[in-house]
Amino acid sequence: MILVTGATGRFGSKAVEYLLKNGVHPSEISVLVRDAAKAGRLKEQGVQVREGDYADHTSMIKAFQDVERLLLVSSNDRGAMENRTQHHKNAIRAAKEAGVKHLVYTSFVRKPGFEGSPISGFQNSHVESEQYLKESGMEYTILQNGIYAEMIPVFIGDKVAENGTIVFPAGEGKASWVLLEELAEAAANVLTTDGHKGKTYTLTHTESVGFKTIAGEISAVLGRDIHYKSPEMGEFKTMLENAGVPQLYIGMFAMWAAALAAHSLDKDDEALTMLLGRKPTSVCEFLKQIYS
Repeated sequence: MILVTGATGRFGSKAVEYLLKNGVHPSEISVLVRDAAKAGRLKEQGVQVREGDYADHTSMIKAFQDVERLLLVSSNDRGAMENRTQHHKNAIRAAKEAGVKHLVYTSFVRKPGFEGSPISGFQNSHVESEQYLKESGMEYTILQNGIYAEMIPVFIGDKVAENGTIVFPAGEGKASWVLLEELAEAAANVLTTDGHKGKTYTLTHTESVGFKTIAGEISAVLGRDIHYKSPEMGEFKTMLENAGVPQLYIGMFAMWAAALAAHSLDKDDEALTMLLGRKPTSVCEFLKQIYS
């Protein structure tokens, strides 16, 4: 039995999809969801739906019964980072108590010296969770996922073609962008093949790309010049405020822009290529799909 947590979310649902594509019978797949009413499609596919919550230790012990391999999709709680860390620890402890044999955890990429990164709080939550998993005595695999390429259109907004300009304060920073779908595919491949116990994989692209290059790629697709401007952070925040963007999102955009500008996300690696059995989709290919 393979269990996937967060299966009604984007990552978890894609992981289930690829488990089925890999030939795992639906009766051998179960999912952990907070609300079974939202898992109708999974039930129709023959997947076992089990209710549980990262904040409810007892519910997870019950849900994890008879599970051999578990994909722990990291919590997306919007509260304090400490909430996410505790959610992960709760799930790991419940998995061990339920007798789960192998736990695969979706972490996040980091570089040496990450403690000074603008996203160090986010990354440290994963560091603590990874350490707790290693100390649990369970068999594990850690997937340090890169930043999603799907975030590029979010960061640059929906008026790029109209305005002819990308305005984002990432400076000369680059990132090793990867598709969420391909990360989920890699996770499914880990769950259905052997040789991954005790391994930590950095799942990023083999080449990092910055926003000047992104502007050039969009220019090629649209057939017109798209320019990249990196304003001062204060100017950027004021611009978003004037546009009526909620403070929650302004903070999120600023945090990731600062992380990119600080070169926190340009860690390239071959592991994703190895797990997929092919080169990941390039930023160029992704942008063609989006803007053509």
